[in-house]
Amino acid sequence: MPYVNIKITREGATAGQKARLIEGVTRLLADVLDKNPATTFVVIDEVAMEDWGIGGLPVAEYRKTLASGPA
Repeated sequence: MPYVNIKITREGATAGQKARLIEGVTRLLADVLDKNPATTFVVIDEVAMEDWGIGGLPVAEYRKTLASGPA
């Protein structure tokens, strides 16, 4: 009984996009690991950007460093 937890920042992923993630992950587990789709659980958690950090920075600040490019 696989359980997959997907965490994304809360930026407006649509219900359709989430449905595609759920379907795609379920299909991948069936194809690669021969897992039964009927017993595969996929949960999507949306996290506020201020509650997520990368490299010691809040994600919004981290993205600004990516956008500015190398110094």
